Amino acid sequence: MSENMRAQNQGAQFEELYAKYADDVLRMAYFYLADRHKAEDVCQDVFVKLYTRGHTIEPGKEKAWLLRVTVNSCRDLWRGAWLRRVVLGAPTLEIIPAQDETIEQREEKAELMRAVQKLPDVFREVVLLHYYQGLGISEIAQMLDLPEGTISSRLSRARKKLEVLLKEEATGV
Repeated sequence: MSENMRAQNQGAQFEELYAKYADDVLRMAYFYLADRHKAEDVCQDVFVKLYTRGHTIEPGKEKAWLLRVTVNSCRDLWRGAWLRRVVLGAPTLEIIPAQDETIEQREEKAELMRAVQKLPDVFREVVLLHYYQGLGISEIAQMLDLPEGTISSRLSRARKKLEVLLKEEATGV
């Protein structure tokens, strides 16, 4: 295959993957970072990494690869001490309500997202990947290169922590 054809093929695959998964990547970064501009930067970086990657991703593994790179990019941002100081003082996620939601439903979502943002990183990651990206335990385990038992345990512990956080918020403690 000529170099020109290979570049065209790579470009077509890139465009297809971007159209299919850009929203998932952006949403994951946004949930993780709680900052739209930083999430957009991460999304752009993830797709630049995809485009500059020397070889194609195994078919069927594209979403997992993209989300793994997204999580790693978000982790890298969070590791920066200056960002921790800035973001921890920022408001929590702006939740875009559905048209048919009641005010009570919107507030419940907002409370839940505030609680998710308070979780330690290891718990927040698995909650976001499982509940917001719809990935199964085995997919998350493969993506994060961890045993399935660890993912199950983290999900269980995250649910317990969320329950405590939500009770504290409801009682004003």
